[in-house]
Order: sequence, then C-alpha cells, then structure tokens
Amino acid sequence: MTNTYLHNKFISIMLKYKDLIKPLSILIALSGGKDSLCLIRLIEDFNNKYDYFTKVEYIYIDHQWRSDSKQNIEHLLNYISITNNHTYIYQISKIGTSESTMRNMRYQTIVKHAIQNRHQIIMTGHNQTDQIETFLLNLIRGTGLEGLSSLPYMRKITDQIQVIRPMIQINTGDILWFCRKFNLPIWSDKTNFYYTNCRNRIRYELVPYLKEYFNPKIESNIINFLHLSSTENEYIKQNSIKLYLASRHSRYIAINYRIIKNQHLALQKRVLNIFFYYNFNKYLSTHIFNQLTTFKYQKKLTIVWETLKIKVYKNWIYIQ
Repeated sequence: MTNTYLHNKFISIMLKYKDLIKPLSILIALSGGKDSLCLIRLIEDFNNKYDYFTKVEYIYIDHQWRSDSKQNIEHLLNYISITNNHTYIYQISKIGTSESTMRNMRYQTIVKHAIQNRHQIIMTGHNQTDQIETFLLNLIRGTGLEGLSSLPYMRKITDQIQVIRPMIQINTGDILWFCRKFNLPIWSDKTNFYYTNCRNRIRYELVPYLKEYFNPKIESNIINFLHLSSTENEYIKQNSIKLYLASRHSRYIAINYRIIKNQHLALQKRVLNIFFYYNFNKYLSTHIFNQLTTFKYQKKLTIVWETLKIKVYKNWIYIQ
C-alpha cells in the first residue's frame, strides 16, 4: 500500500475509536463523486492493513434526478467491485420534491438500512469544504449556534449507531490530489455546476469572492470558528439536557418552569426546545418562546400553537 499524508490522517482519526466494542460493522454512504472514491480507497487500504472492520458495506441512494444516473451507478459499482464488499442501491422516485426533503429521505433510508443490518458505524464522505459551504448556507438562511455547528465529526444517532465523517478535516483540493495520484475514475456530475443550486453558487462565486476581496484565509478562519462554536454549543447542550431532566414531570408531559426561569435565556430556550421537540417533534418558534418567558406564572395562560393547546398554571407548562 502506497502511504500518503491522507492515509496517515485517516489512520490517526480511525484509531481514536480503538475502544469501540468489536466486532465493528460499518456502512459507507456514497454520493458517487470524488469524495466517495477517496473514502472507498482510504477505507479499503486501512482495513487491509489493520483488519479493523469485520464487515464493510456500501450504500448509494439514487434520486433519479439526472439523465445519466443509471450510468453513474454502473460506474460506481464497477469501481466498488474490486473490494468484494456488498453494495446496496436504493432508488427514490419523487420528482418535484424539494432538495431538503430528499436529503431527509436519503438520511432516513440509510439509517433504516444500518439498523436492519446491525451496523454500528455509518461513514460519509463529507469534507472540510462541505463544512464551510454548509456553514455559509445555514448562515444565509438564518440559524442559531446549533445550525452553525452542523456537520460534526461524529454524532450518535441511536444507542448502537454513530455517524462518523472521517474526511471532515480534508479539503477538496487534497481529495482531488489523492484521486489523481491513484488514478481514481472520477464521475463528473454536471449538476454540480448548476447555479440554480445555492450550494454551487456559494462554492464557485461566494467563497472565491470572499477570498479575493476580503480575506484569503477566510476558509481556515471559518473552520477555526466552527471548532470554537462546536465546543461551546456542546457545553450548552449538555447543561440544557441536565436542566430538562431536572425540570420535567415524572409522569406527565409537563415541565416545571420555576426550575429553569432563573437560568440564562439561552438555557431556557434550549430546554423548552427539547421539551417540544422530544414530545411533539416541533421546533419552538420565537413568538411562542417570548409568550412563555414573559408571562407572570402566578396566573393561568393558554396558548394555541398549531395543533397544540399549551397550558401554563402554577409554574407548570403542559399540553392539554
């Protein structure tokens, strides 16, 4: 195996998980582009050297948006065939569905497959450039600290399954170099150049503009900011969960606001968000949050929010 600095970086990342319970079964979620080819090569080289994973499988979700999607699948399968590992192709035909909806469908399909096949790890090919683009995209759309800290290196989605992004510290330039060095057959996706896609416009127009006219180190500065905000967000998240567990009712779907009202507004909002999302799969709106936090709790209050009737009485927030 030819060893490169990307191999060394990948090895150092993977060996952080040496304490995970074995045997380890991993599912590699592929996009079909250069990131996927790079990840496949790194995984196979790593496992050939360390025999770390007992089972490696690949999964690809085809949305059938492109006229060449069938050829792309054949191209991908032809390359993966050298690994002797199983590959699963799911086709989703939802013409006209939004990109975010399709992304959620893809995510749900991958997680469901991982659960059914008892994989402990899902790996994706997200890289550092993806992280920067996602940050800018979320910032433009409007988001909080949680949204800005998206695409974390590792995320636990169930008690048995973790999502790991081992290439999140590798940028697109390094991935291209790696693919050229090993003559990996990159499939050119023409939709990556459609400027109707906001991410493409950020990649080819906004980021180069910021580098040219504001700061040539804008990408590294964003990454540094994301590292800092991720650490701070994790601290707030952990304290919010502790506060939520201390303030929820032991039997009913209710939360004692008296316990959290003296905390910082950031913690109050996080706790209320946990309450509504965990119980009703709803994100708390700013309008509802303001009503709940400015209300005098010695009185009764009823708030109608979509299908929910929120009641407040004697410091308890509950749903009727």
